[in-house]
Amino acid sequence: MSTKNTAIRLLALSLRDGPWTKAALRNRIIRALGEQALDPRALAARLVFLHDRERAPPLATLIDTLAADLSVSSLWDNTADPSAEVRLVLDSPVMRPPTVEILRLIRVPELPTAQDLADWLELAMPRLDWLADRGRRHSADESPRLGHYHYRWQPRNDRPPRLIEAPKARLKAIQRKILREILERVPLHPDTHGFRRRRSCLTYVRPHLGQAVLLRLDLEDFFHTVPVGRVRGIFDSLGYPPSVAGYLTGLCTHAASAPPLGPELTRLDWHGRKRLTSPHLPQGAPSSPALANLCCWWMDCRLEGLARKMGLSYSRYADDLAFSGPRWLTGRSDRLHALVGAIVRDEGFRLNFRKTRLMTSSQRQSLGGMVVNRHPNIAREDYDRLKATLFNCVRHGPAGQNRAGVPDFKAHLAGRIAHVTSLNPRRGEKLRQLFDAIDWED
Repeated sequence: MSTKNTAIRLLALSLRDGPWTKAALRNRIIRALGEQALDPRALAARLVFLHDRERAPPLATLIDTLAADLSVSSLWDNTADPSAEVRLVLDSPVMRPPTVEILRLIRVPELPTAQDLADWLELAMPRLDWLADRGRRHSADESPRLGHYHYRWQPRNDRPPRLIEAPKARLKAIQRKILREILERVPLHPDTHGFRRRRSCLTYVRPHLGQAVLLRLDLEDFFHTVPVGRVRGIFDSLGYPPSVAGYLTGLCTHAASAPPLGPELTRLDWHGRKRLTSPHLPQGAPSSPALANLCCWWMDCRLEGLARKMGLSYSRYADDLAFSGPRWLTGRSDRLHALVGAIVRDEGFRLNFRKTRLMTSSQRQSLGGMVVNRHPNIAREDYDRLKATLFNCVRHGPAGQNRAGVPDFKAHLAGRIAHVTSLNPRRGEKLRQLFDAIDWED
């Protein structure tokens, strides 16, 4: 880097932190360059005009702006030692106003510095550095004991296994605190129904009940394909300074180390391996679902706008997208599919074309594990399978029916019965009678 570029970078570092107002910028310009170098009031006014009036731009953007400013650039054109003329100003960072007006109505913890974040999390700074792993040193660790996550591969039919990354106890507690006190306070798009309070599969399928045509699409590797830059953008949009946003992003994302993943990693294609060993949202962390939903805000806005323009209904549950409407949708489904795919790709995701389903009212319309032709209901084969399991538990005892090795088989069956009851009380009552007849002491 040339001395002129070094000087401009030092000036940008001096201006980035602290309040982004004309008066505060003028003060930092004078302290960095002196009063005789240029007109500090005019430069401060230009910076505020060119960028947000309340928030400093990213460092790279600020450097480009200063380099393009003729009054700034000309300062060092004929100076032997340009960088010596800039005195680095290190003011304390401050919380900035949120980028979106609606976010100004919510209250999040005031964390202007990394030390404030460490104090809020009740950590020492070295411990925060280790857990956030901003340098991604753990991605090269070969010992599972040195990592922050437990890994478990979940088999899938006719597809490569799915990696579940469960954070260890201390990091999990930190992620839950971030979820509870920051992420859950940020409003989600109204068409988002997964992983949020007062929403469920029932609210997800409700807009599509009794529709003539239902189009169901799926996002491929949902959590692993969420752009990490967008995760950081969530914290940045809440007003956190760059260093704090970087630490929060590091605490909520992960780059897996290849050796602890075992031979299952080789069953993935190159893209799958790259996604896991690069920073991503870990599937298994308590903060990942909320962050994924927030990162899908603009995608949901665009898809909802597309559906409204075409006279359709739209909703999303995690990685499942659903569109429904009149009979004419059958002939226009390819066009809708192409438009949705373009929007999804533009937002950094990909559609899993193998899971796309177009269902008319003359067929069984399945969505969210339910039949939704007229009202939410459980599929007949799922009901018969659960009924047979309960009958065999009554006749032969429950121990031999737990073929999947569920840890709490009784609670597992009770939960499935409760789900059926919420959809079809009559069928649920029949299953409840069989459940009450099981001898759990056998």
